[in-house]
Amino acid sequence: MTTEGLSEQDLAVLAVERDGWPGPGAKERAIRERLGITPTRYYQLLNALLDDPRALEHDPVTINRLRRVRDERRERR
Repeated sequence: MTTEGLSEQDLAVLAVERDGWPGPGAKERAIRERLGITPTRYYQLLNALLDDPRALEHDPVTINRLRRVRDERRERR
């Protein structure tokens, strides 16, 4: 697993996404507390990471899972 090219913030976003959350409120609170950013900014960063080959190389399980979710949502629209 390489972290080359990914910022500390990128790695922190991926770490938050790997954690399981009992509900959306807990996740949003953790985003603010751990990362010091708004949930909106978090999802902007996360979405950019989904298309970043470095993120895929670093955490293929999380990135592929999120890509599947994103693709399913797009198909429903």
